[in-house]
Amino acid sequence: MVRPLKSDRKGADNATRALVFLHGYGADGADLLGLGDVLAPHLPGTAFYAPDAPEPCANNPFGRQWFPIPWLDGSTEDQARASMVQSVDDINSFLDKVLTDEGLTPDRLAVIGFSQGTMMALHVLPRREDPVSCIIGFSGRLLEPERLATEARVKPPVLLLHGDQDPMVPFSDMGDAADALSAAEFEVYTHVMKGTGHGIAQDGLVAALQFLQARLPE
Repeated sequence: MVRPLKSDRKGADNATRALVFLHGYGADGADLLGLGDVLAPHLPGTAFYAPDAPEPCANNPFGRQWFPIPWLDGSTEDQARASMVQSVDDINSFLDKVLTDEGLTPDRLAVIGFSQGTMMALHVLPRREDPVSCIIGFSGRLLEPERLATEARVKPPVLLLHGDQDPMVPFSDMGDAADALSAAEFEVYTHVMKGTGHGIAQDGLVAALQFLQARLPE
């Protein structure tokens, strides 16, 4: 059974394009939705969404998770995998609803993930029937890279950004993800946020905006 995801909406009425943020482990949609206020003047006609992940976070009762993380919260690998599979369905249903509610085609939708949200974006979007305009992933990793080439149905362009001082998700994971995406014939770009830990630096946000402006149709 699909779990409906709670989300606020910001941005233009009668939008001509949409941007969905997927937050990280232990956060919630509000953690990223504020970026819509920063981006909106530069992306006119855009509706912004940031759904809360469906599960309370085992390590933070005030936050949410897309799936548990065994080495952080004591869950099992089977629990983590089952939870992720369910969250894949939840995200797909949410994206379909955004497109229907806004009256948009998938090429007018972009997705930005942070940390665990990046992991979900890189897993979900290549396996959808129709490609979104682009995927932007901050401070995450590609889950199950060995399955990507055979399971990818569509290959939207990808921008990966990562702080080179990240203590949570190793900086090297960006290169590993880029290599696997390139090997699967994705158009992939990377940006190093120098001196940045597990977060979104100003230069990374500017790079993401430029990527969106070039690929998200007005």
